[in-house]
Amino acid sequence: SQDAMEYLEDNIPKALILDIMMPKIDGLTMLTKIREKYYYPVVLVTAKNEDLDVIKGLMLGSDDYIKKPFNPLELVTRVKALLRRIEVYEELDKKQKMIFQYKDLQLNLETRDCYVKGKKIDLTTTEFEILTLLLMNIGKKLSSEWIYKSITGDDYYNMAYNSVATHIRNLRIKLGDSFENPHYIKTVWGEGYVIEKND
Repeated sequence: SQDAMEYLEDNIPKALILDIMMPKIDGLTMLTKIREKYYYPVVLVTAKNEDLDVIKGLMLGSDDYIKKPFNPLELVTRVKALLRRIEVYEELDKKQKMIFQYKDLQLNLETRDCYVKGKKIDLTTTEFEILTLLLMNIGKKLSSEWIYKSITGDDYYNMAYNSVATHIRNLRIKLGDSFENPHYIKTVWGEGYVIEKND
């Protein structure tokens, strides 16, 4: 709602649970406005008949989604998993101060910043983690299922709702990459994704 939007202007949460069906401002419109400024984790709450909205939401930058009706404990678990992922990377930052450099792409785990040709690229939490996984495993083909389980800690994976593919698509757009002639992320049909060794 408009009240929620005004509240978020002055209060930045660690994570946000966003229902697609809301009065006055629908969830996807609100998500678009949020992603213009902020990149904290967002979980979409959707109805069973909102599959297209789920896909659109992932493309707009949501990190996860849950369908109604749901067990409140499952929602709490998903939010905790998102927050835990951030904490793990923050701890990794403190210990290793790692910077990945690949061609003209630089990923800084300490500041969680991404640069392409010296220009800062804003990534969502999930996009950053997928790119980190690919850069940590250069030359290795990572399946969508492996990526999904690695970043969520969730053993449940449904090919029908392959959010990893959508996040990869968003990454390509933001990095200025091409599906046909990839400079960074290559799709290997039937196997997954890979960032090839930079010979």
